[in-house]
Amino acid sequence: MIYFLLYLFLEVFMSSEVASKIGGFMMFGEIVFSAFIGIGILFNFRTTLFANIMELKERRVDANGFYKRNLLSLLAAILLILPGILTDIIAIGIQFFLLSQLIVNRFTPKYPQEDLQTHQKTSYYSKDDNVIDAEIISDSPALR
Repeated sequence: MIYFLLYLFLEVFMSSEVASKIGGFMMFGEIVFSAFIGIGILFNFRTTLFANIMELKERRVDANGFYKRNLLSLLAAILLILPGILTDIIAIGIQFFLLSQLIVNRFTPKYPQEDLQTHQKTSYYSKDDNVIDAEIISDSPALR
């Protein structure tokens, strides 16, 4: 309850400060503009979800990254639709976080890649390099 009151106080304080600086008409324009952006993100969410499912299927993103992308994008869209300056700042911060994660994930491999010269999979875990997978079949009568 105290966090909601703190949020409400900060939202009203920041909105009134910004409205006094830019004027009531511009504040109204900002609220409508951010709501349209949020609605646009929601309309585009299905396409984004299908693209993220394909990246998950192709193993370009892990399950945690899949959840982060989808849930945080949905949360940011809802925050943009809500009127207020603080919610818009939080939503824009979430969108920048998702964009930076997208850029970082494009340039860092998550899974072993094939070396083009030796045609072998390169492993990022050196402790598993000398392990041979085998099946052990015991002929002991105690295990039957």
